[in-house]
Amino acid sequence: MEKSSLCSSLGPGGMDIGRAIFKAVHHSTPSPTGHRTKISVVGTGHVGMAIAQTILTQDLADVLALVNANPDKLRGEMLDLQHAAAFLPRTTILSSVDFSSTVGSDLCIVTAGARQTLGESRLNLVHRNVELFQKIIPTVAAKSPKCILLIVTNPVDVLTFVAWKLSGFPPNRVIGSGTNLDSSRFRFFIAEHLQVNAQDVQAYIIGEHGDSSVALWSSVSIGGVDLLSCLEKEEINYEKETLEKIHKAVVDSAYEVINLKGYTSWAIGYSAASLARTLLRDQRRIHPVSVLAKGLHGISDEVFLSLPAHLGRAGILGTANVHLTEEEAQRLRRSAETILEVQSQLEILIEKKKVYAARM
Repeated sequence: MEKSSLCSSLGPGGMDIGRAIFKAVHHSTPSPTGHRTKISVVGTGHVGMAIAQTILTQDLADVLALVNANPDKLRGEMLDLQHAAAFLPRTTILSSVDFSSTVGSDLCIVTAGARQTLGESRLNLVHRNVELFQKIIPTVAAKSPKCILLIVTNPVDVLTFVAWKLSGFPPNRVIGSGTNLDSSRFRFFIAEHLQVNAQDVQAYIIGEHGDSSVALWSSVSIGGVDLLSCLEKEEINYEKETLEKIHKAVVDSAYEVINLKGYTSWAIGYSAASLARTLLRDQRRIHPVSVLAKGLHGISDEVFLSLPAHLGRAGILGTANVHLTEEEAQRLRRSAETILEVQSQLEILIEKKKVYAARM
């Protein structure tokens, strides 16, 4: 585990200097809880570092641990962030190639995996990333048995299922970033079309984080005003094709960014940080994230896909009973079938190796 490149080389003496600078308060007491919030980010590529940087600037953790298989890249990223200490909230930054820095994490964010190439479906990535997860997830779970797992690696829905099986964690503590970012894109495009602020748009994309996602037009509201009902009441002509174009723009967004700059990073960084804030600060907000959907909306299989979920310090507290039209429900079930088909093609038998007390 590495904490600083300079401290070890300078040797002892820092505490002695500190005592010379500050006058001790003899009756001071330590923190009443002694707990320091710790977030680990596994994978320090473009996505992992965008998440780490956003976590730091938003002061979401007392300790941030980074993990990467490339020791030089890992050390370079750690040092680069440490050198910004004078401009950031006080956070201890650790790193390790063997996951030792992640011990006792409250939240482990997994971004490690093969990068999606231009024109490649997220689902095509699955076989390249499952083998990697077989090495990562059991180790992370053993180091931090009480943590919440947040999976970002694509295809996120399938890999969240894999992480659930490999970790032995209860499903409320295994979450995929899912369509949290897709829904932000959806709100952006609607806001641009209507010339309003995206924060005043309530809209969800659900299902697969990918090509079979479902736009919940029936529940879109602007400042509390139901969009479709308003259009019908005011007899405003609109074409379903227009709505489909907006949804297609959401689906194509990542591909366009990859085509232009080679990868996506900043938006997913903010998305993951928003989830970290809701989870660790117990904010009880609703986010469309990948959850175990068995028993919901006619889905009978063990499949992870995105639904509006109530999140807090315990992870997933519940899923919102959002109304779906029959067409939306059918599309959601087709999305589940798409994900399930990929899961069935996995040439591995994932065993639940560990049973934690939290699952009993």
